[in-house]
Amino acid sequence: MESKIAKAIGMRYSPVAVVLTNDKPQDALQFKEGRWGCVVSMLNAAAKGRTAVFDRKTFGCLGGGVGLGFGNQYVNFPAGIEFFLSTGNKEFSATETGRNIVRNMPAIEHGEGYVKTPDLARKFIDSLPMTDVPAEYVVFKPLDKLREGETPRVVVFLVGPDQLSALVVLANYARETNENVAAPFCAGCHSIGIFPYREGESGNPRAIIGLTDVSARKHVEKDILSFSVPYGMFLEMESNVEGSFLEKEEWRRVLERNR
Repeated sequence: MESKIAKAIGMRYSPVAVVLTNDKPQDALQFKEGRWGCVVSMLNAAAKGRTAVFDRKTFGCLGGGVGLGFGNQYVNFPAGIEFFLSTGNKEFSATETGRNIVRNMPAIEHGEGYVKTPDLARKFIDSLPMTDVPAEYVVFKPLDKLREGETPRVVVFLVGPDQLSALVVLANYARETNENVAAPFCAGCHSIGIFPYREGESGNPRAIIGLTDVSARKHVEKDILSFSVPYGMFLEMESNVEGSFLEKEEWRRVLERNR
């Protein structure tokens, strides 16, 4: 599938289709079972032409399992995810089990400092739109590599500031309201999975700006953010390219500096 939007905004990389399926694609990138990996690195690879696949044993990290929609994997987090996100768990880290884990995950002891207190971090976790997808696999692939009959759940654009500006405008272009894009505090994988999944079930879905997760930033270029759109909203936006500002002089002047 060719995207009118991608062409009109001069995207550096392909839009990525997020597909839920029971059929495992051939020759796809996949994390090894039990090995750590970041879902965002796979998103980046898909934007550059590869296909990646995840299942309930190969989602890379517990946050990735949550973000992709493989249920509440945080219940398996050692010492409590609320401590990891906030101030750390020094008591657990002083145990023999804790010392062994902290060698590989030092933030378990001192915390990531993304949320002020464990109580607030617990409220954040409890507010997440936990999802258990009705499929065996979640697949990332370039949008133009979709096969006939494949329908993505979400389309993800990896964009710079100028392209992001255009996408925000286009998302609101044919709507009666002006708050059709959200930028929730969440992990990078949450912003391309469970949050747009939830929006896709709404009668008036919004797009989700993501990759504001500091821990995910090292897996993408410094000027890149994500803009994730439920598939129905993507089709709506695609249909509005012609006749919009994307064909006007103001946008052409901005686009020219991205050539």
